Amino acid sequence: RWQKIFMFPLWSKMAVFWNKMFLTIIVLLIVLFLDAVREVRKYSSVHVNEKAANVNSSAFDHIQMKLFRSQRNLYLSGFSLFLWLVLRRTVTLLTQLAKEMASHAALETQVNDATEAAKKYMAENERLQEALSGKGNGKKKGSTDATEEKLKEEVEHLKAELQKTSDAFHKAKTEVAAVKRQSEGLRKEYDHLMKEFEQLQQSLNQAEDKKDL
Repeated sequence: RWQKIFMFPLWSKMAVFWNKMFLTIIVLLIVLFLDAVREVRKYSSVHVNEKAANVNSSAFDHIQMKLFRSQRNLYLSGFSLFLWLVLRRTVTLLTQLAKEMASHAALETQVNDATEAAKKYMAENERLQEALSGKGNGKKKGSTDATEEKLKEEVEHLKAELQKTSDAFHKAKTEVAAVKRQSEGLRKEYDHLMKEFEQLQQSLNQAEDKKDL
């Protein structure tokens, strides 16, 4: 049922708004990341100069605190930017997977319908042949032969349609499997990055606590 959620008309109406919001957040995160890079470079050079100049400890600690905060902002903005891109890719893959699964179900239904129709025509053809075996009238036989030929053509046409639909079904099934594998790999990578982010956040918090002491 969950794939039906992605097929709601509401999402198509919100697509334009979502794309604009995504671009806005991306631009904001890029600006924050570049500003953090600038701050790190700024306070790194000041840190080296002040250390070489042997200034008093309070000024040096203040500069070191500024450097630490700018490095923390750099890590946070960088990870936020990357995780936002991963989130966007995950949503895209889930939407694509839902569409492929819906197409897969539709093709499966179409294959079943075509199979049932082919069986029906083949059964009618067999009954017609059985009826022909007990009749010797030439005129009726000629008319029935024409009907039988028409039924054979329809059966062949249905077989061709069935084969075509079956090929499309297998192709869609392969695409769904590929999207599932890609989504699973992305999910594992996302979990791995989240663990690294939590570890980095803990180390930053511990370092900040030590600075406060």
